[in-house]
Amino acid sequence: MTGTSIGFIGLGRMGLPMAARLIKAGYRVRGFDLAKDARSRLAAEGGDAVDDAAAAAAADIVVLMLPDSGVVEHVLGRTDVAAALDEGTLVVDMSSSEPLRTRALAGKLGQRGVGLVDAPVSGGVRGAERGTLTIMVGGSDEQIVRAEPVLGTLGTVVRAGGTGAGHAVKALNNLMSATHLWITSEAMHAGRAFGIDPEVMLAIVNGSSGRSGSTDNKWPNFILPGGYDSGFALRLMLKDMRIAADLSRAVGVEPSLGDDAISRWAAAADELAADADHTEIARWIADHAGEPTSAEPEATSPAGTADVSDAPASRGIL
Repeated sequence: MTGTSIGFIGLGRMGLPMAARLIKAGYRVRGFDLAKDARSRLAAEGGDAVDDAAAAAAADIVVLMLPDSGVVEHVLGRTDVAAALDEGTLVVDMSSSEPLRTRALAGKLGQRGVGLVDAPVSGGVRGAERGTLTIMVGGSDEQIVRAEPVLGTLGTVVRAGGTGAGHAVKALNNLMSATHLWITSEAMHAGRAFGIDPEVMLAIVNGSSGRSGSTDNKWPNFILPGGYDSGFALRLMLKDMRIAADLSRAVGVEPSLGDDAISRWAAAADELAADADHTEIARWIADHAGEPTSAEPEATSPAGTADVSDAPASRGIL
């Protein structure tokens, strides 16, 4: 058993399998979650389930897998948790937090001798279970070196840059992912309506320039089979998209297409169940195919061509 003790706060769909992998690797894991059932499952995996966050924070390395920056700041700002974070403790925030708030939080913790590394992940529940996550890490070289053995148990560690860089890359990645999932779904539904077998279309696209994570993973594994069960919630995707757009504006880059994608995903979120998986967006798009949008351009007939104004038009989704 390794001598490094780990506190793990946030034992949800991602956190619990991650904590379980650390236990199997020989780490002493003390974990907390508000849900009693989650704490019981950690105990069943061989971890030490505790009844409050402060008890989990009394460790060499404290891993956070929480919903957002607000929750992270609330937990770390509690008097009992702050008291439990000894000088020299390293906090590893694996949540999808806001990069500018992460930098500010690192500054506050640093004044008390507590380090912070941001290390959000990509790979979903399956990646957490299999230890194949991509882990985007931001922080000082010294802090990252200290965190790497722990993070390496959970997946592949990629150094993104200084503090906040991991959270920035995660949000920007998800904005890209969500945008190409939307256009992929529109294209797939159009191809199917034309009579093309979806599996054939995916095979062609995946050998061509249209290939993406949406075509080689999400559509074949979660959408075509009808499971819509990737393990990553639609509203979490939307949250990350908004973080990315806000970051873009903060650094002087206008997210024009990003804002449009956000408005479309937000419309779907308003109609779908609160716990909808993000791959449900494909089914929502299919259900709303043919509905015009206010931004839809009017069809025009170029000079010298036949008038096609009565032909079926490609429609937007909102």
